[in-house]
Amino acid sequence: MTPENAADPPKRGRGRPRRGAAEDGPGTRDRILAKARSEFAARGFEKTSIRGIAKSAGVDPALVHHYFGTKERVFEAALEITFAPAMAIPDIVVDGPAEDAGERMTRFFFGVWENRLSREPLLAVIRSAVSNETAAAIFRKIVTRNLLRRITPSLPQPDAEMRAELAVAQLVGTAMLRYIVRLEPMASAAPEELIRRLSPIVQYHLMDGPPSPPAPSPPAPPPPPGG
Repeated sequence: MTPENAADPPKRGRGRPRRGAAEDGPGTRDRILAKARSEFAARGFEKTSIRGIAKSAGVDPALVHHYFGTKERVFEAALEITFAPAMAIPDIVVDGPAEDAGERMTRFFFGVWENRLSREPLLAVIRSAVSNETAAAIFRKIVTRNLLRRITPSLPQPDAEMRAELAVAQLVGTAMLRYIVRLEPMASAAPEELIRRLSPIVQYHLMDGPPSPPAPSPPAPPPPPGG
């Protein structure tokens, strides 16, 4: 399986296992997914297994395969939940004056990261993505689909995709240094201090920066022999 195929929409696989009193039933899929998120957070993508997820959820591994198919699809489903708060970012960017879009986006971002309940799953995702290529491919797809493609239509410039990527990179890079690497003095700085410093940079990327230069023209073909 290639990383691209790994991130296809979840499909049910391996027919329904024999139902047990303590296994399949209402809420089983949600319970498996909740335990999977905990497993990925504690062990990372590479060390998490279908068997481990099943044991944590108190079900047969065949039931995990039945609902999700593969570990990659369990991971993608877990990412969808983890990234649910980011679905509000496009509305935040356009809901107000364009000159304040960078501050609104930055303030919302820190609101998510400073909340421990939303921060820990995000940190687990980033750790997995930087240590495993399959997880990174799934992470890229979720970020592109759930975040970047939702921001770019709200930006008026022709290079909106580049602008959205740079703004998100600024904030995600800050998160990695503050919450994972814990680089000082950034790690101990007050959120308001970081919001004050980062908002103009995010604003620059989203709205104020110069447009991307046009692509260079292809070189002229060489003159014909004897021309």
